[in-house]
Amino acid sequence: MESLGKTPFSRRGFLAGVALAGVGGALGLSGCSPQEQKGQGETASAESAESSASDWLGSEPEIQEADIVETLDTEILVVGAGTGGLFAACAAGELGADTVVLEKFEGGVVRDDVGGVNSRLQQENGYSIDKQAFMRDMYRYAAGQCDLSLFDIWFENSGSVVDWYEEVLGQYGVTLWHEMAEEKNTPNYPHWATGHSPAWPQDGSLSGFSVLSEYAEKTGHVTFRYNTPMVKLIVEDGKVVGAYGKGEQGYVRVNASKGTLVCTGGYGSNVAMQKILQPHTTTIYGRNTSQPGCDGDGIRACLWAGAKMDETHTSMLFDRTVVPVGTEGGCDCTEGTLFWMGSQPWLKVNLNGERFCNESGTYDFILHADAYQPSHMHVTLWDSDYESYAEQFDMHGCSRLFPFDNGAAPNIPLQVVQGMNADLLEKGYIQQADTIEELAEKLKLPIDALVATVERNNENYDNQSDPDFGKEAFRLSPLRKPPFFGVYNTGTLLCTLDGIVINTEGQALRDDGSIIEGLYVAGNDSGGFYSMTYPNLTTGNACGRTVTFARMIAQKLASS
Repeated sequence: MESLGKTPFSRRGFLAGVALAGVGGALGLSGCSPQEQKGQGETASAESAESSASDWLGSEPEIQEADIVETLDTEILVVGAGTGGLFAACAAGELGADTVVLEKFEGGVVRDDVGGVNSRLQQENGYSIDKQAFMRDMYRYAAGQCDLSLFDIWFENSGSVVDWYEEVLGQYGVTLWHEMAEEKNTPNYPHWATGHSPAWPQDGSLSGFSVLSEYAEKTGHVTFRYNTPMVKLIVEDGKVVGAYGKGEQGYVRVNASKGTLVCTGGYGSNVAMQKILQPHTTTIYGRNTSQPGCDGDGIRACLWAGAKMDETHTSMLFDRTVVPVGTEGGCDCTEGTLFWMGSQPWLKVNLNGERFCNESGTYDFILHADAYQPSHMHVTLWDSDYESYAEQFDMHGCSRLFPFDNGAAPNIPLQVVQGMNADLLEKGYIQQADTIEELAEKLKLPIDALVATVERNNENYDNQSDPDFGKEAFRLSPLRKPPFFGVYNTGTLLCTLDGIVINTEGQALRDDGSIIEGLYVAGNDSGGFYSMTYPNLTTGNACGRTVTFARMIAQKLASS
């Protein structure tokens, strides 16, 4: 059991430098790691809890002139001071455009793993991407239900945005890493090394929010209004001319002469809204790490203004949540916690002790397969030789446990994962046994079925072939060396990905395809990119989309 013991760890700042305080503690995670703020029960706001199951959209609020306590005139209004809003504010401020940013809390959260193509760092690493191959892959992931012209915009412009971010971070002494490793084998699903992550100082003195908000304010053209959530957009003669926010003293009217950009983060924390739009999704995750305040208010405001929403509703899901043995999963689960090793292609079985899929897929494929299994979850199994097999798996992206070829550290290194697993074992999430029969009993699985499944798995490993589900030979691993381990595994929700239909300029569109003048949407409030699944083997894709479109839209408005 020494390999599961707690081990001192080191990574490039380990993001915010927050020490590992057990699985239930706060984790400063880099890249596309979920940045936990609250437990799932706390994440859903009072507003979302009050949402009617039959009317998630609700009625547009009526605001009387007498209720307005302040009026602001600006050129650009940005709604939301998160990842997209801050990149937009910086871009607008650089070009001298007066900009107001409405934010419902004291400040937003900036996701760190920024996906980009042809950045300066990628060029230095000699890494390039074949555009046509990439576009075909994105089209397949979305089953054709995406607007490839939006991917084209991201592909051609994201590298320069990453370069800009690298320069800004450099002013604060923060290094941006390109997470690059060559494929040493031929996987079923190719990885695109698009991720770039900052190496934040260990003392937690800097973050994406602190750096970008300060940078924006220093331009002298950006004003932040915190604790002022947007209530509704202002539409005059079919054009959006600003928005109402609700401050501590009352309603604030913000008139935006050049345009309003909505980027409030989707509706990941609004479980009631998810249950209506994504009933399938809510059955396959047991832990919600979406940012507080992502209640869908930006999307609803756009819909009230006449915009169209994606007809296929999608979320970003990772297979990195565990629940206690015998616990039901699903979005109402309150006992799910982080299991970082979940995305590794270990042997995985259903609650009947039977293997049911190719475990070497992208992070949410097995979760969608879980929907057809008992209790909508699976059991992950491994033995005491797991460290050598984890290295053999040659994983890429944020699931990687070992340093990248160019020296970039993984999001969470193996030594830290071992400490996390030790905590899970102590708390009873991970079960340990000296025999497969004993492990089956502890996991409440049929003994004969699990023994037969493990024997078949070991046979496949010996033959270096998986005739049952086609897992690659280099991602096969046996269960032979005791003690053996197992855990009930389900999904983690990071954010929702469906939103308002936009054109290549980021303008919101109506049902008939016409443009809503003055209204722009970016990030998880925008649509057209994803359908059914998230292409998580193109690292940082969602964050890269957000920052690329937010910066592009702000630059266009500032120059108009």
